Amino acid sequence: MRNTYHGRRKSKPTSNKRHSSNGNRNSGRRRANNKSQLDPALFIKKAVPVEETVYHPDRTIEQLPLSHRLISRLTKKGFKKPTEIQDKTLEALLDGRDLMGIAQTGTGKTGAFLMPIIEELIHNPREKELALVVVPTRELALQVNEEFRSMTQGLKLFSSCFIGGTSINKDIHNLRRSSHIVIGTPGRLLDLSERGALKFYHFRILVLDEFDRMLDMGFARDMDRIIGDMSDREQTMLFSATLDKSQERRISEILHDPVHVKVSTGDTPHDQIEQDVIRLEQGEDKFRKLCDMLHQQEFSKVLLFDETKHRVNRLCQQLNKRGIKSAQIQGNKSQNARQAALKSFKEGKIRVLVATDVAARGIDVHDISHVINYQMPRTYDSYIHRIGRTGRAGRTGKAFTFVS
Repeated sequence: MRNTYHGRRKSKPTSNKRHSSNGNRNSGRRRANNKSQLDPALFIKKAVPVEETVYHPDRTIEQLPLSHRLISRLTKKGFKKPTEIQDKTLEALLDGRDLMGIAQTGTGKTGAFLMPIIEELIHNPREKELALVVVPTRELALQVNEEFRSMTQGLKLFSSCFIGGTSINKDIHNLRRSSHIVIGTPGRLLDLSERGALKFYHFRILVLDEFDRMLDMGFARDMDRIIGDMSDREQTMLFSATLDKSQERRISEILHDPVHVKVSTGDTPHDQIEQDVIRLEQGEDKFRKLCDMLHQQEFSKVLLFDETKHRVNRLCQQLNKRGIKSAQIQGNKSQNARQAALKSFKEGKIRVLVATDVAARGIDVHDISHVINYQMPRTYDSYIHRIGRTGRAGRTGKAFTFVS
């Protein structure tokens, strides 16, 4: 089988300007006193039961133009047919084309960009640091790393994952062993680069997962630095569930002669999710109202958002004091604590996971019954990603937002 990456053209160089990233390392932190200016009417919408549209590819996993070693791993993982985003992007990515892929969460985007990378590594296993995958949250980074390792078990291909909340000295030590693919969040990757432990220009392939978040104002400077240092890269892949039209110019600067694949429109309003607001009467206790809701049997698995780390911590403590088993995910928690909280939520040991926007992307929990915004989100994009945690796989979900 051909080495599909041999002799590929290089992408259009991007600016290599060095920008200070002071104050920009905490996953796009914004000032806590920035109140939402959104119209509450945006959070009210009747659900329209949607029959799940099943994509029927014309080929099975065994018929994909991949090596038998990778196909064997995919079939052992239970893959029978490619998802739509995988089916429609594979050949272009194998040919080394730049690509922007838009598909809803849970549709196989991770596999879509990992399969061509793994295929290249099977043909060239000595090629270290082939691909750099940059994601907005620690949880998503860990999921991508776990997926890569499960897809390459027994193939002697290695990955490294670098995220905040872990020992940077251990990360530097781990970089002494070369990896085929590096996955990480922008702040930690830049820290390693500034210490001379990681060279972005070594990588030939750049992947931005949830690229709309990676290119927004919270990450813009960090991404300019990473992309600028990779001006000689040979391939760039952008994947996300949504597309911010204001980013189109920046996207055109990053991609060279790209293929565009849209499995969804990129601005889906989540028709299958019942959306409503919670308005409080004069003098009504907001926390008591929340507890009354959570004590109802239908609120079986709830993702509860608040706007700051401090508020999340306080809200979680208050719920536990009321006997509502809860855990939290927010930036001040260690990575081990965040993973333990997510595990307890998945396994049903707790009913409520309280979180900042770090949980709006990158957590893979399929049976969330409700999403509740304890404060109005600051942006509609944030709102869309939050409520997208419920109403998945053809189910009808519910989302409530407290408004003042």
